[in-house]
Amino acid sequence: MSCWMPGCPALSMCRGLATLPITCLERAKDLKTRLGILLHKPELGHRIGTSSKLQLGSRWRDSSRDVLEWRESFDQLLKSKSGVTAFHTFLKTEFSEENLDFWLACEDFKKTRSKTKLASKANRIFEEFVQSEAPREVNIDHETREITRKNLTGATSTCFNEAQAKTRTLMEKDSYPRFLKSASYQDMTKQATSCGISKRSHT
Repeated sequence: MSCWMPGCPALSMCRGLATLPITCLERAKDLKTRLGILLHKPELGHRIGTSSKLQLGSRWRDSSRDVLEWRESFDQLLKSKSGVTAFHTFLKTEFSEENLDFWLACEDFKKTRSKTKLASKANRIFEEFVQSEAPREVNIDHETREITRKNLTGATSTCFNEAQAKTRTLMEKDSYPRFLKSASYQDMTKQATSCGISKRSHT
C-alpha cells in the first residue's frame, strides 16, 4: 500500500530501503532463498519432516542475525528451527544425520502424555536408533545402550535421557565445530555480516 503523506511510516520505510546498496538487498534475498530451500527439502529426515509439534519450516522468521547467533553456542543453534534444519542438511553430507534425528525424536517423545503411546513410541525409537544393528544406529557405548534397554520395561518420558545426552555431546564436540567451518555456513555468515554492516552504515 502506498502513502503520499509526509511522515507516513510506509513512505519512510521505502526511502530507507532505497538508501541500501543493491548488493546488500541482493545478498539478503539470496540468504533468504538459501534458507528457504533448506526448510523445504523433502529429505530432511526422521522427525524434521514428520513431526507436527516441531513444525520445522512452517514459519520462516529467522533473520540474518539468527544465522550469526548459531555460532555462539550449540544450544543457540538447537533453539533455531532453521538452524536445526541447516545443521541436519550438513549432517547428511557426513552421513550422520541419525544423531540429530534421534535427539529430535527424544524431544518429541518427552512431550507424550499418554502412557500407551509412550510405550509404543519408546519401543519404536529404541528399535530404530538404539538397539544393536538398528537401521539408524546412533554411536553410544554398550553400557548406555543396556541402561536404555532396561528403561523400556517401565517406559517414562526420561527413559532416553542418558542416550540422548551422549548423542548431544557427540554432536556438540564433533559435528557442530565442522558445521561452523563448512563452506555453506561460512557463505551464509559472510552474506549476513556484510548486509548487516551495510544497513548500519545507512541508518
